[in-house]
Amino acid sequence: MKIAIYGSRRQHDHLTRIEAFMKALAAAGDEVVMHSKLYKYLVSLMPLALGAVTRVTDRGNFDADIVISIGGDGTFLRTAMWVGDKEIPILGINTGRLGYLTSLPVTCLPTLRGLIDSDRFTVSRRRLIEVVSPELNIWPFALNEVTISKDDSASMIDANTTLNGVDLADYRADGLIVSTPTGSTAYNLSVGGPLIEPETPVWVISPIAAHTLSMRPLVVSDTSRLTICPDGRASHFRLTLDGRWTALDIGTTVELRRARFDTLVMRPDNIDFATTLREKLHWGLD
Repeated sequence: MKIAIYGSRRQHDHLTRIEAFMKALAAAGDEVVMHSKLYKYLVSLMPLALGAVTRVTDRGNFDADIVISIGGDGTFLRTAMWVGDKEIPILGINTGRLGYLTSLPVTCLPTLRGLIDSDRFTVSRRRLIEVVSPELNIWPFALNEVTISKDDSASMIDANTTLNGVDLADYRADGLIVSTPTGSTAYNLSVGGPLIEPETPVWVISPIAAHTLSMRPLVVSDTSRLTICPDGRASHFRLTLDGRWTALDIGTTVELRRARFDTLVMRPDNIDFATTLREKLHWGLD
C-alpha cells in the first residue's frame, strides 16, 4: 500500500506511538511518502523507524492510496492543501484539542495499520470553495471558510455582495465569512452561524460584528456564484482562506464558486456527525 503522511512538528508527547506506527508500515512492506517538514523533525529522533519512507516532498506531486494527517484540524486543513485536487482519502489522527476533522485519537497510532486493513471506514466527500480574484498569491481553495475582513485596526468595511449576479446586501461589518458545511463548526459557529451536516450542498454567509442587527447568517446553494467587493476607509482588506491570508486593495472584487474537486475525509464507521457534535459540544451532559 502507498501511504502519504503529513503532520504537525509538535509531536514530542507522541513520539513513541509514531515510532510504533512507522515500524508497522515497514513491516507491512508499505511505501511511504512523507512531507519534508515532518521528516526533518522525525529523522533526528527516530532514524531507524523511517525505513518505509521512500520519498520526502513538500510538493503535491505524489500518489498514494491513503493520506494520514497527524495533528489537529489546522494540520488537517494543511494536509488537504498538500493533497490538492488528487482526491485521495485523508484520515485524521487527533493530537490537538477539538478535532472535528481528525476523527481518531492519537492512542490509535500503534494499531492504525491493522485498522486500515479492517476496512471499517467511511469516506465523506467534502466540497471546497474556489476564490477567483486578480493578484491572488495563495492556494485559491478553502475547505473550511473564506473570510473577508478589515485590515488590522481599520474601521469596518462595506462588503458589497451579489448572488448569481443580483445585488444581495452591503454588509457593514468587521468582515464576512463564507463557510462550507465542513467549516460550519469553526469560525462560522463563533459568530452565531448554523451547524450544517458536512455533505449538504450549501454555503453559509455570516457577517462578523455587523453594524445592523438585521444582517443575519444566510444559507445559500453552493452552486451559487457569489461576488464580494469590499469598500471602506482603509487602503487594503484581508482575504483569508483556511488561515492563509493575503492583503488586497480595497475595491478588488472577489468571486467565490464551488471547486471542481472535493476533499475526501475518512472516518470510522461508528463515528458520525451527530456523535461528533455530542462529544465535542458536550450536548446532553448537563
